[in-house]
Amino acid sequence: MSETLYIRLGSKVENSIHWLVFSPEQQEIIASGELANANELTELTEKAQTRRVITLVPSCDIALKSLTVPGNSSRAIKLAAPYMLEDDLAQDVDELFFAYGNLAKNDQGHNCFIAAVDKQLLQQWQTWLEQADIFCQTMLPDVLALPISEQGCSAIALGEQVLVRLAAWQGQTFDANAWAIVSAQLQQQDDDLVINAYSPLPAQENNLAINEQPAELPMALLAQHANQQSFNLLQGEFQVKRNHSSALVNWLWVAGLAIFVVLLQFGIKGSQLWQLESQQAAVEQQIIDSYKSAFPTTKRVRVNTIKPIVRQKLNELQANADGEGFLTMLAKLKSAFTKVPELRPDTLKFDGKRKEIRIQAVGANYQSFERFKVELEKANLTVTQGSQSNQGDKVTGSFSIKG
Repeated sequence: MSETLYIRLGSKVENSIHWLVFSPEQQEIIASGELANANELTELTEKAQTRRVITLVPSCDIALKSLTVPGNSSRAIKLAAPYMLEDDLAQDVDELFFAYGNLAKNDQGHNCFIAAVDKQLLQQWQTWLEQADIFCQTMLPDVLALPISEQGCSAIALGEQVLVRLAAWQGQTFDANAWAIVSAQLQQQDDDLVINAYSPLPAQENNLAINEQPAELPMALLAQHANQQSFNLLQGEFQVKRNHSSALVNWLWVAGLAIFVVLLQFGIKGSQLWQLESQQAAVEQQIIDSYKSAFPTTKRVRVNTIKPIVRQKLNELQANADGEGFLTMLAKLKSAFTKVPELRPDTLKFDGKRKEIRIQAVGANYQSFERFKVELEKANLTVTQGSQSNQGDKVTGSFSIKG
């Protein structure tokens, strides 16, 4: 944000407002103009959205005072200073807001630099800007944006007023028709005073020395020197910390809602992924347990190696089996077990030399063993039934089967 919008407000809502967009880096005027009154500040809203804003306010509404306050504590000095000014201020101290400048102790021994302004007026200036949706964190008395002259003082005419800076913390803003009176007072205070004028000044009836400087656009001159000031009138209760314009708030609501939806989607997808991973882990464990049950001598096994190992063992079994082959016999066994569901195998072993399958089975009763034998013989298998015995409410027995 290299460009800055400078706005010079008036004392009243009906006063004209001068503005200028300036590029400090290029020392170039981007745009400038004048508004009829404070109600037209909305014309600057768009210009303020993408730029820093510095507001200048009339120094005729601000009392710039330099004091020598006893004490070393900054807090104690600030507490005492306003009451030292009671006799010099037209208003009650409680009605004023006091902002403090961070200046070094000067030759006169002053260690406290105060800008006193009516609280209601300061609030009014901020309200004008807020109503126009203009975010401004810096407000400066206009005379403090004039250059400091090593010899004499500096002055410029701005609209119907004249701005004069007398020192680092001293200046006046007054109506142009009062220039004759003010210039006479300045000459009385210092006969050798020289006014460095950056624009034509109103006529005067005294011999005050005027040193004409190259003419400057008033707001351009103020813009060039405003950045050199560290002072900000918006302190304490009037400090502006953040900008929440209506457009920004609306955008934040939309952005926040979008982020919430995205996070919600991530949450749902994450939950689904976690469930799938849990299911996959359970299935893989079942596969490993079944493999170890079939091959109890196996100590370590991985899921991705089970399939090729099982395929290899089946191929070996089929290669060593004759007749219809081992796999064909297994298919017939499966058919028999399907037809006699109350009988289930407990162990199954294949004797490659004898080409024989041996089954240890558990059944509901003796009849289930007989029915199973009949089904195998129907499938043209030779069956030798072994001994049977009761095991509680179950019956155990064995079969030797050949193709």
